[in-house]
Amino acid sequence: MIPVTGFQGARVGVLGLGRSGLSAARALRAGGAVPVCWDDNELARDVAEADGFEIKDLSRQGAFDDIASLIVSPGIPHLYPTPNKVVAAAMAVGVPVDNDIGLFFRSFGSDGWQMHDIPPRVIAVTGSNGKSTTSALIHHVLEHVGRDVQLAGNIGRGVLDIDPPGDGGVVVLELSSYQTELARALTPDIAVFTNLSPDHLDRHAGLGGYFAAKRRLFAEGGPDRAIIGVDEDEGVFLAGQLSEAPGDDRVIRVSVESKLSGPGWSVFARKGFLSEYRKGRQAGSIDLRAIKGLPGAHNHQNACSAYAACRTLGLAPKVIEAGFASFGGLPHRSQIIAEAGGVTYVNDSKATNVDSALKALQAFENIRWICGGLEKDGGVDGLTPGLPNVAKAYVIGREAAQFAMQLEGIECQVCTTMASAVEAAMAEAKPGDTVLLAPAAASFDQYDSFERRGEDFMDQVRARI
Repeated sequence: MIPVTGFQGARVGVLGLGRSGLSAARALRAGGAVPVCWDDNELARDVAEADGFEIKDLSRQGAFDDIASLIVSPGIPHLYPTPNKVVAAAMAVGVPVDNDIGLFFRSFGSDGWQMHDIPPRVIAVTGSNGKSTTSALIHHVLEHVGRDVQLAGNIGRGVLDIDPPGDGGVVVLELSSYQTELARALTPDIAVFTNLSPDHLDRHAGLGGYFAAKRRLFAEGGPDRAIIGVDEDEGVFLAGQLSEAPGDDRVIRVSVESKLSGPGWSVFARKGFLSEYRKGRQAGSIDLRAIKGLPGAHNHQNACSAYAACRTLGLAPKVIEAGFASFGGLPHRSQIIAEAGGVTYVNDSKATNVDSALKALQAFENIRWICGGLEKDGGVDGLTPGLPNVAKAYVIGREAAQFAMQLEGIECQVCTTMASAVEAAMAEAKPGDTVLLAPAAASFDQYDSFERRGEDFMDQVRARI
């Protein structure tokens, strides 16, 4: 645990008692604060009370009279589309609002670090797609070489639940826009921006607000190194803002759409080959084509970002390549779950938006595509470039027929349920085909999470092989 500093003896409100909220309350208590907890869910309150925490309805008049700060869980809105009433009450009386990420960065360092020969470092990864795989890949490579490394944040453990790092230790954090937009302290040593595509637009009042939430990690944090995906205008803009000169190697540009040139530091992948350039000369390369855990251009982008992060820590290209080779991928993210009868079965349930689903479609050929669910804003027109790889679509979800009508130019079958879709796709699949779950939609019309949707897909496939 990382005890929270700066609140000794103070009463600190904690709103939301899920994983991050309870973790924050425990870390506050470990640092000498008095957490005052609230959640609208009675069961969550009971769990916190059983752990010895004071429960108080923070929405009542005068609840903040003796509260020094309010710590808010990521899923609770503080501005858009409408501020939570407890957050609004805290702000109205001038009580500072923060989250567990802010508490982590203000509390991470300790007096004991004076004994370290090499100070611990934090790598923070954000972006729309690929941040989980990029974070896990960095963690895997560092584990592969025997480094003291921990994975936390939006993946792995809660940020305040990690162990105090040892000499030269590395903490890899995956951070969502919900986490970066509110944190009052953001000070990573290395920050990674994978890419940007429309998502969570209601929470951020549009694409500009969404990008601004991601940008805070760099503008507020001032990392020693910034690794920036530049295949979108926002990435180009961000890299330009952070650079002091064309050859400023504190900014590492990453691309899978073009060969990068210039005097600076860049990492790019083309036709399955990763290349690193510094000062106009090639400094390293990796053939990514044979690495099963990293299929497709989107995973090659993740590999470029992870490679750049590992290079900033002094790892050699061949060492990083060896770590990549043993990476098995993450569950529900282009996860190969079976190969039978010449057919490959891939679970990419995490492809909850059009951009991530498109990347999955472009990673494979002869696709029997299982798609559909709770459609997000913007429609599905962005999937068009990937449709030539689709032999047939099998559409699930409560509004499967409406979803199928938007997929022009390909054969579609309305299946509604996962069981029907898998049965139909497997019956028609031929050797060389890929049965791919890449929904391009949220799961909440039929499942409580994308993980549960992916697990259902895997269960249905394995029951029939």
